[in-house]
Amino acid sequence: MDVNITFLGGAGTVTGSKYLVRHNGHSMLVDCGLFQGYKLLRQRNWQPLPVTPHQIDAVVLTHAHLDHSGYLPLLARDGYTKPIHCTPGTRDLCAILLPDSGHLQEEDAAFLNRHQLSQHAPALPLYTRLDAQHCMKQFRTHAYHKAFEPIPGWRVTFTPAGHILGAASMLLEVGGRRILFSGDLGRPDDLIMNPPEAPPQADTVLVESTYGDRQHTQENILQELAPALQRLSQRGGVAVVPVFAVGRAQTVLHAINLLKKQGAIARSLPVFLDSPMAVSTTGLFAHHAGEHRLTAHEADALSHSATMVQTTDESKALARRHGPMVILSASGMATGGRVLHHLALYAGDHRNMVIITGYQAPGTRGARIASGEKTTRIHGQDVEVRAEVVQLTSASAHADANQTLAWLRSMGHAPDRVFVVHGEMGAADMLRQRIEHELRWRAAVPEHGSTLTA
Repeated sequence: MDVNITFLGGAGTVTGSKYLVRHNGHSMLVDCGLFQGYKLLRQRNWQPLPVTPHQIDAVVLTHAHLDHSGYLPLLARDGYTKPIHCTPGTRDLCAILLPDSGHLQEEDAAFLNRHQLSQHAPALPLYTRLDAQHCMKQFRTHAYHKAFEPIPGWRVTFTPAGHILGAASMLLEVGGRRILFSGDLGRPDDLIMNPPEAPPQADTVLVESTYGDRQHTQENILQELAPALQRLSQRGGVAVVPVFAVGRAQTVLHAINLLKKQGAIARSLPVFLDSPMAVSTTGLFAHHAGEHRLTAHEADALSHSATMVQTTDESKALARRHGPMVILSASGMATGGRVLHHLALYAGDHRNMVIITGYQAPGTRGARIASGEKTTRIHGQDVEVRAEVVQLTSASAHADANQTLAWLRSMGHAPDRVFVVHGEMGAADMLRQRIEHELRWRAAVPEHGSTLTA
């Protein structure tokens, strides 16, 4: 019996990762992500999967980011009742991320209904906060390097992937095949996270390609951030920093901390973390000490390195303050959340700054601002972008093309084939070419919805 993989997401795009593995009458879903970015992609979130939730025997997550976990509440609401397997770090982060995702979707639907902006009456959330809280009961955690069987005879082992807390590469042994899912690979030189571990030997590899067509600059985040914040302070402006609540927020906070210690920026520069989700995530670093480079003191200092903004009223009160100041707020691609209110308020003033901190999926507001668009639409209104836009190329939590190839090369023996996933088409195809030419391995970029033999 063959082992087949159906690519239900993360194929030809960097979002919506879902890989359905089938063998001998059983099915396992590896990752269960939301599509983000272009409207055409987001609409896929509303389309039923080609398999019913009852037909899936197990779900295994590589990590907690919403493009890998954000569809879970919907899957569970629609009838998936079996376990969701992951690392302890992934479970802890999903307990923060998924309810927040449901809450944001409820808020967005309410806004559309209030202002009659939806073509549907009424606009409905994809799922609710309660749906997300319910699905958390199905989570089961497993340590790195400790094999388990989500389905009898299907053996799974997690290895550390860097990237964010709990992130894992996943080896599946089934039907005589060894299939490796890279998950999202971190950088060997990440400011906070440990490097990804060398991959185990495998017959088939699914490797991410977010940065498959580029290399990170030699500059580090401190070298990029210091002059930007110095300029901001001199002109008394406000920096709005859209951040991913998991990973990027903590990296930027730690970088600002280090710059203040070095005397590169004033210790008095006020910093606000305006994201309850990011505030909760920051506290987790002390509980997962083995996964990152921070000392116990540095992990504790993260929680005191900014004014932690929890309530909506506290967030609104920031508007009454004068610069210079730095506001870190979710979401990282400026697709929703409190950061939109700050952008609407501050993007129109040339003294201010918008700091883009990582990969921006095509079609997102963050990608459009980074590309230099002079207006952006927020809550149905056009907002002029006169603020200085700074894009930090060194803040990404993903391995670049060279680092990804080095990770693959450390496997030793060539796999039978490599599927290049989780990247825009250009990036995925460029990485495919490099794998074929430099490693001389068979590689392909699967199409969305296609089924291939592992």
